Amino acid sequence: MNNNQNKPIYDVIISGAGPVGLFLGCELALAKCKVLILEKAEDPNSILKQIPFGIRGLSSPTIEALYRRGLLDEFEIHKRMKSPHQNSGQGGQRQVGHFAGIPFHEGNIKHSEWMYRLSSSNETNLISEMLEIETILSRRAKTLGVEVKRGFAITDFQQTENEVTVQSNDLSFECKWLVGCDGARSIVRKLGGFTFDGTEPEFTGYSTKVDIADPEKLGSGRVVTPKGMYLQSQPGYVIIQDFDGGAFHSSEKQITLEHVQDVLRKVSNTDVTISALHAATSWTDRARQATNYRNGRVFLAGDAAHIHSPLGGQGLNLGIGDAMNLGWKLSSAIRNKAPEGLLDSYYAERYPIGEKVLDWSRAQVSIMRPDPYGRAMNSIIRDLMDTKDGATYFAGRVWGIHTHYDLGEGHPLLGHSVPNFELEDGTKIGTHMREGHGLLLEFGGSTSLKNLASEYRSQLEYVNGRPKEDLGIRAVLVRPDGYIAWISGSEPDERSIRLAVNLWFSQDAKKTTESLT
Repeated sequence: MNNNQNKPIYDVIISGAGPVGLFLGCELALAKCKVLILEKAEDPNSILKQIPFGIRGLSSPTIEALYRRGLLDEFEIHKRMKSPHQNSGQGGQRQVGHFAGIPFHEGNIKHSEWMYRLSSSNETNLISEMLEIETILSRRAKTLGVEVKRGFAITDFQQTENEVTVQSNDLSFECKWLVGCDGARSIVRKLGGFTFDGTEPEFTGYSTKVDIADPEKLGSGRVVTPKGMYLQSQPGYVIIQDFDGGAFHSSEKQITLEHVQDVLRKVSNTDVTISALHAATSWTDRARQATNYRNGRVFLAGDAAHIHSPLGGQGLNLGIGDAMNLGWKLSSAIRNKAPEGLLDSYYAERYPIGEKVLDWSRAQVSIMRPDPYGRAMNSIIRDLMDTKDGATYFAGRVWGIHTHYDLGEGHPLLGHSVPNFELEDGTKIGTHMREGHGLLLEFGGSTSLKNLASEYRSQLEYVNGRPKEDLGIRAVLVRPDGYIAWISGSEPDERSIRLAVNLWFSQDAKKTTESLT
């Protein structure tokens, strides 16, 4: 007998109410799934989530994901502040990003190289903070009916072929699926038996808010020294990198005023004095990735699936990409609308993206090493980034412009994010994605695909019109996450498009009258 028969059974329980867990919860609830998020922290607010500690650069895929769900307009910080990177650079050029602390400038970026970005496309990068992101997503989750319990850490779980039982101390919860979005030290990953492979750290990083008695002893901006690096982003906010092999962070010792002062003195080679320590956290460049993102009915996403240095701010964006990819696939499985292999495609698509980000992080660390080899590579990369081709390459990588999935051979846009086509009626493709459905787009006046779309009416929205910039495209199949699954520049072949639709969507049991005629 089921002793929990009177308890609610959730479709999905998510461990972790950070941005990844909240975004995933919203995606699932948008598809009418019953979702519970368990978060171990009782208070979601922290100085470490606020500017400048919590500052985050949102990349193009994240901006598009927020826009496609109607959330982008709620972000305000980027409207009233410039990125800390957007200061005057060489020759008065505006700095718009960096790689390992080496800036690239707006004037060097050849936007014309990104030929499929339209005049109606969203911005490539924006600034926000963790607190703003979590506040907006928490509000959205509440609106959609996601249940969030704070102060509830997962302590154990057991899974069977059909369900997962989750424990939080003396309480238990039942669900069909469990997703670990609980960060670098994920309990779901540890209890779930996932292998977490990768490389060990080179340094311990510190983000601190301090009072400095003699700040004139420190250099301004980012300063590289023979012992590491320090940065004063604002008065009293100091970031330090100490190449100790990650020893202090791994020790899990408390960060004291005395320790921060010792490290800052060593790295800066000064006798600077810290008179007060208000907040501090440590981190490393340890780079690890789960060898699989699924074990039975348990999934991993975000930092639970992959960890790396926060250099360049890629972690949040990588995690939101995981949630956007997994959300519609898992909800399809819950609604019995998942074709064979759909859930397995989550790992197949996201693992290579994560692997590239980890290598990107390792590459940054390699040229930040305070030794002759690191300095030599740093000098070469600096020269490269000061060229138009170099700046364009690094901007494209940092902003996620080239993010795509390998969905086979064909049109250059296959597997890429769908351009935000603006139709003659003034609507844009992104606004048609607010409900989390896939899209079947047909341009040029033909309506030959309308009947096909009606056979998948609960999963596909049919959009017909003439775009202001058509890029020579006649028809496009767009997945709910915004990525192109099929595309044609000529009159669509019905057999080809039907095969593509069947690969990603499950046909509705009952066809509409229109589809039968």
